[in-house]
Amino acid sequence: MRHLLFLHLLGACVWAGGHLVLLFGVLPRAMRRHDPQPVRDFEQIYERIGIPALLLQIVTGVWLASLWLPHVQWFEATPVARLVQAKLVLLGFTALLGVHARLALIPRLDAQRLPQLGLHILLITLTAVAFVWVGAGFRFGGMF
Repeated sequence: MRHLLFLHLLGACVWAGGHLVLLFGVLPRAMRRHDPQPVRDFEQIYERIGIPALLLQIVTGVWLASLWLPHVQWFEATPVARLVQAKLVLLGFTALLGVHARLALIPRLDAQRLPQLGLHILLITLTAVAFVWVGAGFRFGGMF
């Protein structure tokens, strides 16, 4: 289980860390210059490691959840089940944001639509950080 958790945490580092770099490093420069190209350049590089990291988190997360809690108990009101439920909600929100970005924002990205993408980047980054917060709850007994 230690190796599984390590892979899950490694994926979380890449996913959350990459989005923090995008939000606080790449996006402000793009916004100041009204130029979406730095975001495009970052996305082109980051997608090669970010998407596999997210997929790694999904696979290892489901595997870990099934070890800690049988599937039939994922939707009960226990503290561990609540954490699994929160992770699933965050995963759903991540999927919606990803589909929206891929289909609606990225193909038509220009200087005028950059603020919309900025909001999207903020939301996906907050979701990634929330994943980390909820994940810490498995060690510390809950979300709060």
